[in-house]
Amino acid sequence: AADVLLPGDPGVALALAQELLDRPRMANHSHGLWGYSGRTATGHEPPIQATRIGGPSAVVVVTELAAHGARRAVRIGGCVALGTGLGTGDLVVAGAAMGADGASAALSERAPEPDPALTAALADTAPARLVTVVSSDLFHDPHRTERHARWRDAGAAVADLETAAVLAAGNRLGLACAAALVVVAETADVGWDEEAAERGLLHLG
Repeated sequence: AADVLLPGDPGVALALAQELLDRPRMANHSHGLWGYSGRTATGHEPPIQATRIGGPSAVVVVTELAAHGARRAVRIGGCVALGTGLGTGDLVVAGAAMGADGASAALSERAPEPDPALTAALADTAPARLVTVVSSDLFHDPHRTERHARWRDAGAAVADLETAAVLAAGNRLGLACAAALVVVAETADVGWDEEAAERGLLHLG
């Protein structure tokens, strides 16, 4: 299929499939990368494919989906607000991205760019704020406070683990990619608000 939804969490992929697809079928479970196919109420058949955690896994998934005919992909996932007026449950769309991860850096020396048309469509559809997303390799970061402050000063509003890699892979492969995220934690938090995360991620779907 040309259009693909890319949640990171396999559990979210299952929840989205149950919410969006009529009689969803598991299409992939290799390496725990749960993927589902089925038809929406509007007649579309977008695969929903988990990427799991981190840029390297996301790049593998995007690359293989492109080889199977995907032309547009939207990353759906959680992010951490960097103290820029966003709170848990808020929805954001990546208007720009900063790569602080190894995968996006390996793919290109340029900043990864979301597809303008797909990004505009997401921003128009969802009540979401356009922000700059920074992606890193570390979830449990011992220098989180200092790094978050530096990223915020550079213009980032939220941080995650996969967006930059997904966009960089899309740029390299000629795939239109964008990202819609829900804030699941704030920079001072030690854990995610799982209930808010699931509500927000299903809303994004």
